Order: sequence, then C-alpha cells, then structure tokens
Amino acid sequence: MGLSVATAARWVRRWERQQQRYAIDREERFTVVADAVEKVTAHQERVCVLDLGCGPGSLAAHLARRLPGADIVAVDKDPVLLALGQAHHGDAVRFVEAPVGAPGWTHVLGLDHPLDAAVSSTALHCLAPDALRRAYQDLAGLLRPGGVLVNSDRFHGPAGDRAAEVAVQVGLRRAERQRTACREDWASWWAAAAADPELADPFSARRARHTPHRTHNGLPLAHHIRLLRRSGFRHAGPVWQFGEDAVLVAVR
Repeated sequence: MGLSVATAARWVRRWERQQQRYAIDREERFTVVADAVEKVTAHQERVCVLDLGCGPGSLAAHLARRLPGADIVAVDKDPVLLALGQAHHGDAVRFVEAPVGAPGWTHVLGLDHPLDAAVSSTALHCLAPDALRRAYQDLAGLLRPGGVLVNSDRFHGPAGDRAAEVAVQVGLRRAERQRTACREDWASWWAAAAADPELADPFSARRARHTPHRTHNGLPLAHHIRLLRRSGFRHAGPVWQFGEDAVLVAVR
C-alpha cells in the first residue's frame, strides 16, 4: 500500500500541531527566516536555498511560497518525514535523504549552483559537535559570497549562568501561554504514525537506517557564533531571540 496525498496531508497537519509544543512563536520564526533569505536574494536572478534537517518540509514550503521560482532543496536523514514531505508538497520542494554533517553528506545534494541561503528550524541542535562543525565548514564552501545561513533553534546557555536559567523559565512560560489544545507530543505522534499501514515502507527504511532522534547537544549561542566564524563566515549574530530560542544569521 502506497502513501496517498490525503494521508500525507493528515500526518503533516498533526506534525505541525505537535511541533508548536516545542518551538516558541514557530510561525513568527518562519517569517523571520524568510525575511532574512528574501533580503539577501532580492536581486538574484536564480535563487537556491537549502533546508537542513527539514523534517516533512514545513519551513521549505514556507520559503517556496515566499520565493516563487526559487530552487528549494530540503535534506533530512529520516525516510518517514521525507516521504510525508514529498507526498504533501510535491514539486514545490526537492527532498534529499542525507545525514547533515556526516562525512560526504553534501555529495548527494545534486546542487548545480552556489547556494544563496541555507536555513534550518529546530534541527541543528541535534547534531553532535563534530558533525555540527563539519556542517558549518561544508556550508561555507557551498554558499556564495554574501550568502547566509539562517538557523532558528534553541541554544542552551552556559552551565551555572543565572541569566541563562532565567531565560529558560521565561521561554517555558511563553510556551505555556501559547500551547494549543493539542495533546499529541513528539513520542505519541511517532507511535501513532508507526501504526498507519500506508507508512509501513518508510518506517521499514527508517529502522534499517537506524535514525534515532538525538537530544540537544547543549552548545550555547556563543559557541555557534565562534564556530561559524572559524568556518569561514564573516559575520554571525542573532536577529530574533526569546529566552533560549533564537534565529541566528551568519553571512558568508
């Protein structure tokens, strides 16, 4: 049994609802990311954007709507999320399976043009430090001069930093106020999706590839900024921030 468009749409909608439990002001952050990308691509005849750790393509689809005609490439290592994104978004986004930050991960992207922008949403915090460093170095080589990396994520503060502890509580309170009536969380979404017969093949591929979800690597925002500058980015800093959540922009 194959994956129908209607089934994919249903699971993507449920994904969107449960993700709102974890990302403060998720839609606003998508808008900030798109604003940054639009700024640096305003005078480009051909625009190429790479979405890192794309999941089912929520941010990539947002960018496709904002930038009609742009080449949007979305990369993730999870066959289930990629299958849902491909079925739901169709030709608006080109989906590629690859583990971001692994040795040689850029070879399968099929890029024939320098990137104008690379983006990510609540994904890069899952990379181990070595994989994150490699990803930043590789992206510096793929982006054109003046291109940007725009990363919307949660950045933990240094251990023992009182201000960072306050930021955590501020963010938690904000999330509580914004929380929807959806009771489904990350674990229950995956458990329910695994029981859908139409997703049997993608889940078999997922088990074969051993793609567990990593926890937070614990790296603070300042560490990311230092790492980006060492990797070849000229400027790096947050353009939006609330609590531990921030949108970080780095200019090649």
